[in-house]
Amino acid sequence: MSTSTALTSTRRAALRLLLAAALAALTVLGPAGPAFAVTTAEKLAVLSSFTQTSGTSYNTWNAARQNQGAWSAYAFDWSTDYCSASPDNPLGFDFKLSCWRHDFGYRNHKAMGIFAANKSRVDSAFYEDLKRKCATYAAVVRPACYSLAWTYYQAVSVFGSLAAVTEQDLAEAAEIKAAALAE
Repeated sequence: MSTSTALTSTRRAALRLLLAAALAALTVLGPAGPAFAVTTAEKLAVLSSFTQTSGTSYNTWNAARQNQGAWSAYAFDWSTDYCSASPDNPLGFDFKLSCWRHDFGYRNHKAMGIFAANKSRVDSAFYEDLKRKCATYAAVVRPACYSLAWTYYQAVSVFGSLAAVTEQDLAEAAEIKAAALAE
């Protein structure tokens, strides 16, 4: 693929994402009214816009999560078990919303029958969400948070579940955090 073809393809993908985000924003900001029919293409576009790796995608999803009624026509599955069998707040790092968005991505892509084609991106979005969350903590404890973020990402990426996170993984991150705080 030539550089210009790749650039054009990238621009088209960016335009599609921008249009989906605009549709999502209009729906959130638009007046409340009776439910309207949503086409499969519209649902797929919004689902895609909600599960990208960017902070904008996360913020758009989170705004919709807080106003789920505005999205009822899309019949999204907003249910979550947060971080499944793994701690939602390992070592005091709050991963709940990152896990919720990950559940949203998995559940809705599976319901649409397009999970396999989107799993990698949803997992990558999860990792980016976790890293953004880690960036909100004091610099001294960030390495421990990033270690846990990597462990959580690897668990879903390789095994498809956070159940693969072990007590040893948590203990190693705890050692990193304790050493950083002792300095």
